[in-house]
Amino acid sequence: MNNPRPRRPLTLRDVSEASGVSEMTVSRVLRNRGDVSAATREKVLTAAKTLGYVPNKIAGGLASQRVNLIAVVIPSLSNLVFPDVLGGISAELDDTGLQPVIGVTNYSPAREEMVLYDMLSWRPSGVILAGVEHSKAARAMLANAGIPVVEIMDTDGEGIDTLVGISHIRAGREMAERILKAGYRRIGFVGTHMPEDHRARKRMDGFEQGLAAAGIQLEGREYYQGGSSLLKGRELTERILTRAPDLDFLYFSNDMIGAGGLLHCLDKGYDIPNRLGLAGFNGVDLLDGLPVRLTTTDARRVEIGRRAARLVAGKEMPPESRVIQMTPTFMPGDTIRETGA
Repeated sequence: MNNPRPRRPLTLRDVSEASGVSEMTVSRVLRNRGDVSAATREKVLTAAKTLGYVPNKIAGGLASQRVNLIAVVIPSLSNLVFPDVLGGISAELDDTGLQPVIGVTNYSPAREEMVLYDMLSWRPSGVILAGVEHSKAARAMLANAGIPVVEIMDTDGEGIDTLVGISHIRAGREMAERILKAGYRRIGFVGTHMPEDHRARKRMDGFEQGLAAAGIQLEGREYYQGGSSLLKGRELTERILTRAPDLDFLYFSNDMIGAGGLLHCLDKGYDIPNRLGLAGFNGVDLLDGLPVRLTTTDARRVEIGRRAARLVAGKEMPPESRVIQMTPTFMPGDTIRETGA
């Protein structure tokens, strides 16, 4: 990918030219003041949204300046992954005078648009946001913000400015290869429904690609909605093993439900990893407290946060490719047989 840096910020004049009305009329519409016809208002709002124009809410003498804020947009605070990312961002910004401000989207594209609109109106010095899938309006706002935009966690897609993360397709494929190399063949999956969790979907795609390359297909699937928890991991693992008792491996979409699944299997006396192998994803600290170490993949989340912060703070220049690709790291743990065993 070889994208240019974002263009200059859009102005009232750009919206005026696009909508065919005066700058004064555009200003009245966007401030919701004055007597403006419904047709003209619709024309101005449509032009502004199409262009990605965000009004400047900084008053008076600060109107031409940036503030010392970095907009950080993430899908969840309850997911154990994102506090680690935020920790990396905060640590790297600590000596810069820049302050991170957090917006949460709950995996909703519409909410992401709203969060970005509000945050960009305060003219931050940069944006860090999770993922590469955004609505057309959100992409337009970001592309025309005139500030560094760093999309994090994922490199499987087309970035707006700079990407920092891992390939989730690769992570899923490599886990499948590890499982097969260890001799497992009857494999099931336990994870979230994925209409908006794009990174989980990509891992699943890569996982199935890795299995298919060896002529293997998933023999069982169990999905859940909402947040992850140990209880859901326990319940879903019991459900899938009841339906498909011959499975010899379970791949979980994240460590939280994987840990719940492991606790269920230990309670039921499964011989792990010989009778049944297990693996999760993320490498969260929660795993340190389990009686058996869950096999997983380290998603490099703290490092991703730090590198993204370095980019928006100007401590580091982006590479020519505009992609900082990190390598997902396999963590064998105790729930997968040694290769060839």
